[in-house]
Amino acid sequence: MTANWAAFATAEPDLAGTVEKRFGAYTHHILATLRKDGSPRTSGLEVRFLNGELWLGMMPDSLKALDLRRDPRFALQANPGEGTGMGGGDVRISGRAIEVDDVETKAGYVEEVEPPEPFHLFRTELTEVVRTYVEDDTYLVVQVWTPGAPLRTIKRT
Repeated sequence: MTANWAAFATAEPDLAGTVEKRFGAYTHHILATLRKDGSPRTSGLEVRFLNGELWLGMMPDSLKALDLRRDPRFALQANPGEGTGMGGGDVRISGRAIEVDDVETKAGYVEEVEPPEPFHLFRTELTEVVRTYVEDDTYLVVQVWTPGAPLRTIKRT
């Protein structure tokens, strides 16, 4: 089961706001894709939250774009920033990336983002959103959302 960003934000608006804020704090984040042989590849990436979708834009024929064309599964981690502060916690999103070839959709993205052209554009279908943070210098708190299930919160000492 998957959901787009709007469905997630409707189901869990507080967590969605925290996730967007974490991704908005820095420009570059880490994308994990799968190579031809199944081994992981990590790459830097900029992301955009627009019109109820989480978008991934990439240079033409970049290895990460070719990976996603072959196998759409991805994991995305927000840039943790400097030092060990992790303001807002560690945030990760997993799902499937679907390439967008629709001319009107790409034109709308170009109008909003002004990316260098040409480019690959992928919209995402989320399978999991996870936030991990420390509460009161005592607890490690893990929030896990998956489509169709309530938010789970796990506290560990």
